[in-house]
Amino acid sequence: MERREFLKSAAAGGLIAAAGGLPSLSAAQSSKKTLRFVPQSDLANFDPIWGTQYVVRNASIMVWDMLYGIDANMKSQRQMVESEEVSSDGLTWTFTLRKGLKFHDGQPVLTKDVIASLKRWQQRNSMGLMIRDIQAEITPIDDMRFKWVLKKPFPKMLDALGTLGTPCPFIMPERIAQTDPFKQITEYVGSGPMRFVRNEWVPGAKAVFERFADYVPRAEPASWMAGGKKVLVDRVEWIIMPDPATASAALQNGEIDWWENPIADLIPVLKSGSGIVTEIADPLGNVGSFRMNHLYPPFNDVKARRAVLMAMSQQDYMQAIVGENPELWKPMAGFFTPGTPAYTEVGGDIFKGPRDMDAAKKLLAESGYKGEPVTCLVAQNQSITKAMGDVTADLLKRLGMNVDFVATDWGTVGTRRASKAPPAQGGWNMFHSWHVGADCANPAGYIALRANGDKAWFGWPKDDKIETDVLAWYNASGPAQEKSVIEALNKEATDFVVYAPTGFFLQYTAWRSNVTGISKGPMPFIWGVDKA
Repeated sequence: MERREFLKSAAAGGLIAAAGGLPSLSAAQSSKKTLRFVPQSDLANFDPIWGTQYVVRNASIMVWDMLYGIDANMKSQRQMVESEEVSSDGLTWTFTLRKGLKFHDGQPVLTKDVIASLKRWQQRNSMGLMIRDIQAEITPIDDMRFKWVLKKPFPKMLDALGTLGTPCPFIMPERIAQTDPFKQITEYVGSGPMRFVRNEWVPGAKAVFERFADYVPRAEPASWMAGGKKVLVDRVEWIIMPDPATASAALQNGEIDWWENPIADLIPVLKSGSGIVTEIADPLGNVGSFRMNHLYPPFNDVKARRAVLMAMSQQDYMQAIVGENPELWKPMAGFFTPGTPAYTEVGGDIFKGPRDMDAAKKLLAESGYKGEPVTCLVAQNQSITKAMGDVTADLLKRLGMNVDFVATDWGTVGTRRASKAPPAQGGWNMFHSWHVGADCANPAGYIALRANGDKAWFGWPKDDKIETDVLAWYNASGPAQEKSVIEALNKEATDFVVYAPTGFFLQYTAWRSNVTGISKGPMPFIWGVDKA
């Protein structure tokens, strides 16, 4: 029996017990309104600045707040900030914090905390690095105000401070924010609407968050990361269920309340069950990523990278993730989110038409590849990466590559992909990931598109033309000039193969019908969610 048919029959017939029965709640816990949520993968680490995994960011938005937040219209709105002023020359920004902001240890949020947090974030975020390069100083005026003085204007300052792209500029106490950004924090005191219950954290099994009574939400209606983040439940439990049939059974049995990303194969089963709601989680969807290491052979040679583009079938990748429903995926002849103003196919002909395996093999040979092992990191506990990894293993073998397939977990991929060691010494040649459509709608938060070498995202591509185009977009005078720059950027990113987009896809989310207030967007927002 094929995998898809087995999952459907197992989930529909209740052949797989939900995690062997979830642990019972204590009397104190059962008196609280608890939302049981199955996230996309395990919360293996919990430092939202050290890494870029979405699962960490999605947990972090409950625990840490930001100065600004992106709303559903992709606009940056004030969050922890009461007001801001910018000088007429665009060089001095002055920010005033909202009154009454507290950390989970009861201490007030002060400008010293904000400045330390922003300095740590700057070292790991592409926009933060851009600001740091033109920064004269960032200093406190008093406990509630600080100023940021630049050497040249940075018009997209508020977009940077509200970015959804990982890592986000979360505000932490100064003592925590002073941790080396290339090392993980060990204390989890936040500024957001929920606190992390560290003593109940069991990596691989569960993470727990409880409502922070002293959090003061804004008065505006909540919209994505902006507005009033009013938490209506007392407790959120993240239950880790890497097996989709187990999660499906748990949802049908009422043992969990919300499953972040059920695989497409099981949607018919969930739709046929009573008391379950299924919807597309985010209309802006996701962009699949085949990420190559530019530091080592074979992918340090653009010919090897282009051989992958010539041979790969986006249809194979997308159908491996979402099945054969054409409404759930689209091919991409470029890097920007389909359906957004930035989407363009300029320079993207290599993605189109029949795949040319013979030409790809010839180009790979010209790159100097001679059968060396190609280390592929593939997370098996993440359905998206597992599906793409299976396609890639077959693709690279058909190209004539010697595939070293490292089947591991998403937490290990998150750690190992940060290593610049040679593949044979604990490094890697490629891994799979994906990027939410909101991150790929323009160059601002698009970490995967940057090509600034050591400062770039994992894989460390270096291409001066891409960086020049990105800077030109930031300095563009209007939409027409932005579009022209993005077309040039799309062509250069394709020619250079900063990475290989495997296609655009939509995902479902599913929840019990007694749960209300779930909104669509690039991540699961807890505020506004209630449970009867």
